[in-house]
Amino acid sequence: MASASLPFTSVHLQFNSPNKSLSSLSTATRLSSRRVIVRPIRASVSEKPSVPAPPVTVSELGEIKLPLKKIPGNYGVPFVGPIKDRLDYFYNQGRNDFFKSKIQKYQSTVFRTNMPPGPFIAPNPKVVALLDGKSFPVLFDVSKVEKKDLFTGTYMPSTDLTGGYRILSYLDPSEPKHAKLKQLIFFLLKSSRNKVIPEFEACYTELFETLEKELAEKGKSSFQTANDQAGFNFLARAFFGSNPPDTKLGVDGPSLISKWVLFQLGPVLSLGLPKYVEELLIHTFPLPSFLVKKDYQRLYDFFYESSGFVQDEAEKLSISREEACHNLLFATCFNSFGGMKIFFPNMLKWIGRAGVKLHTELAQEIRSAIRSNGGKLTMAAMERMPLMKSVVYEGFRIEPPVPAQYGKAKKDLLIESHDAVFEVKEGEMLYGFQPFATKDPKIFERPEEFVPDRFIGDDGERLLTHVLWSNGPETENPSLGNKQCAGKDFVVLVSRLFVVELFRRYDSFEIEVGKSPLGAAVTITSLKRASF
Repeated sequence: MASASLPFTSVHLQFNSPNKSLSSLSTATRLSSRRVIVRPIRASVSEKPSVPAPPVTVSELGEIKLPLKKIPGNYGVPFVGPIKDRLDYFYNQGRNDFFKSKIQKYQSTVFRTNMPPGPFIAPNPKVVALLDGKSFPVLFDVSKVEKKDLFTGTYMPSTDLTGGYRILSYLDPSEPKHAKLKQLIFFLLKSSRNKVIPEFEACYTELFETLEKELAEKGKSSFQTANDQAGFNFLARAFFGSNPPDTKLGVDGPSLISKWVLFQLGPVLSLGLPKYVEELLIHTFPLPSFLVKKDYQRLYDFFYESSGFVQDEAEKLSISREEACHNLLFATCFNSFGGMKIFFPNMLKWIGRAGVKLHTELAQEIRSAIRSNGGKLTMAAMERMPLMKSVVYEGFRIEPPVPAQYGKAKKDLLIESHDAVFEVKEGEMLYGFQPFATKDPKIFERPEEFVPDRFIGDDGERLLTHVLWSNGPETENPSLGNKQCAGKDFVVLVSRLFVVELFRRYDSFEIEVGKSPLGAAVTITSLKRASF
């Protein structure tokens, strides 16, 4: 339920005392002097190339003054440059190497480049890329950047895919409808707070039973299919009290959503098709929305029939029932379901790769906390599971589910990286690739490793300000006036529930990991039932 895109993340592991890097004097000073309050919940890439720091000066007060530099890079020849960058991004180099090669070329984590899709879908692919943890957060400051129609980047899918409405995710906080629609999502979350834990337990018990049955019959089981069905059923039951298999929608929800999302995100995805087929099919021209009109109508009918009480609230906010329903569908299917579809497999991947030692530690901590709570799982019990909480945060850090953020400069800005200051002009598009910000070696030690206990203790809690998956720091909260994910606490809660339910039931598990256009393709090959 993100106002920046799909929610959720992945998971990470290892050592006991997460320490902040001291390689940046200014960052270390800032972290040590700021008091960070972490509130309880209420409702591998190879290393980035090192960039030599330019000369700096020190004022009489001892403050480091960074040099003012011209933003390096260029956009190439019109039409040709954007297509070359698109081919490099998707095929010739791949996304991570595309960015790393430019960092190395320009000796800067801030530079000019083109971002896909470019011609003919995006009329202006030019961006200023921000690829470090110091420059990236300007994208959250709505006093400096505009967020209007930037949810998917340099292009916006047709509103025919959302009932003719510009959905909340595409609205800037300055637009009158933004506060009303975000307030409606807050109402939905508040209304569901007592159903989240029991419905998650029920739906994911069904998921694990399905996985066990397939394992017994075939020797392995795809996590994706079972997770998609469990996730959609859970959201519908927790939010709206409706069980999809008992309605006209049946079990078709996940497949209908996946097709609908493809028509929106296709221009920035790679499906693994031959290069020129994929280029022509999804990267050059938008897929026609009429091809999913009937599918979308089936989803809309389900939500309209299930969400009457939320539509009643919408009318009190001067939002039509129809507009409310399209927003509820988007928040549930694109943001929330999409996040679970990406994040849960990624989390399973990272925890699975970490091995039996971490599995045993999680199982012991989780079961002990539940036993000491009279055998009942509650949010208070989960607050007594520091390793589990750290694992979830590490998942969000190492592989954020929504890696790209955009913002258009509202005025002339000075933006600081670790090494220099850059001047951005009003109207220029800023782009941040979040995994480079959340794996910044000047902020995180061993940034490319999944360190399970990174966020335990005072030092670990201080680092949470650099966990940015929700379109804002983990230490801040969504409000009507910002673009931070309205369901931030909900997303963290269900991610914790997933880890808890996994290790309540199993001592350990084994997996195989493949590629997928969204997230990881995880196959379960072994599940060891709880023995203590």
